[in-house]
Amino acid sequence: MAGQLREEQQVTRPKVMKVDSVETWDSHVSQATNQGRPIIAHFTASWCMPSVAMNSFFEEIASDYPDVLFLTVDVDEVKEVATRLEIKAMPTFSLIRDGATVDKLVGANPEEIRKRIEGFFQSGRADVA
Repeated sequence: MAGQLREEQQVTRPKVMKVDSVETWDSHVSQATNQGRPIIAHFTASWCMPSVAMNSFFEEIASDYPDVLFLTVDVDEVKEVATRLEIKAMPTFSLIRDGATVDKLVGANPEEIRKRIEGFFQSGRADVA
């Protein structure tokens, strides 16, 4: 019974967290850094169809990496974060470790994103071992 409850809680927990302010961004980055969790951020815009098309892929890949914090940031809603990270096109995917961007991929390319995330995740594990 307890195991079943735990499973239900995991299913209802959002896999991708929406960033709606600079404070939310800073809080997520600080918390992930303190926990040693890498971050993958999807910078998007509601008017950018390739970006919107990547939302379901981003949700899907988030479930493959439970130890990674997945964030989505609408560049029009949180301009300061987009400016701070020098986001110039959508979609952009930033791979962040210890509060610093270590890789950035621009464009809607699911295969390349998956490859970069896998490499990013493997390199993070290698650092710990």
